[in-house]
This record gives sequence, C-alpha cells and structure tokens, in this order.
Amino acid sequence: MTRIPSVVTELEEDIWRPHVTVATVVPRDGRFLLVEEDVRGRTVLNQPAGHLEPDESLHDAAVRETLEETGWDVTLTCLLGVQQWRSPSGSQFVRFTFGADALRHHDDRPLDTGILQALWLTHEEIRAAAAKLRSPLVLASIDDWLAGRRLPLDSVRSFITAP
Repeated sequence: MTRIPSVVTELEEDIWRPHVTVATVVPRDGRFLLVEEDVRGRTVLNQPAGHLEPDESLHDAAVRETLEETGWDVTLTCLLGVQQWRSPSGSQFVRFTFGADALRHHDDRPLDTGILQALWLTHEEIRAAAAKLRSPLVLASIDDWLAGRRLPLDSVRSFITAP
C-alpha cells in the first residue's frame, strides 16, 4: 500500500522549534528559592524551572515545576520577562520567568529526579556562586526582580482547553 504523506506533518518536521520553559523567582526574607541539581554529572544552581507540557498553560507549568523541584506551593504574582538563550551545547530556549510568593512547604514530598536540594540564598550568595549557575538567566532574572521589573500576569494568556 502506498503511503500518502501528510502535508501538515511534513511541514511540521521542517519547522525549527526552541525548547519552551518556565521558571519562578521566589523571594522570601531577603533570599531567593533555588535548586541545586545534577545536570550531566555537574552540580549547578537554578531557579525552579522546567519544560512546558502538552495542554498546559505557562502559569500552571510554573506552579507545577516549582512544587516538583522544591516541594513549595507558590502563587504567581507577575511575569518578570521572556528570555531567549542558546546553551553551550547549541540548544535554544525561550523561557517565561514568573515572580511568585511561597505559600506552603511539603517536607515529605520527594523532589524531581536530578534535584539534590532546594535552597534559600541571598543575592550576594548567588553572585558568589556565578560559576555554578546553570545559565546566565538565573542571575539575570533575580536582577530583574531586584530592579522592580514586573509585567501583569495577564500579559500571558492561555487559550488551550482541556482535550
């Protein structure tokens, strides 16, 4: 039987796509919530962050990733910005970074695979650990927070409905 190729599928295969990720900047008492994680054998510091999943809003992804990686429930307060970055390996990312308030910690919740621990660090401690930061987006996002950059949460809207 002859296979008739789908024009849509062929077009989709030809379109380059960056990784779409989310992150949260969670301040509390002069410190920021970070994760220490193992990435290909290297221990790095990052904001709670991860990939957008199918049929998930960017807001929901940010809340989910923060809980999975830190054990903290958060409520989003603002959009800090959208960053574009190319990793040293050549992968490209578009990251939506949100500001959030910490609500409640689940001590007994296991953290995502690869996450070694959640930490509360000061801006100075994060700057001093610059060589351990997963990407330049970590410090840039905290600097944005400290500079007062804020966009309304409704700057990002989802029109995805559950399947």
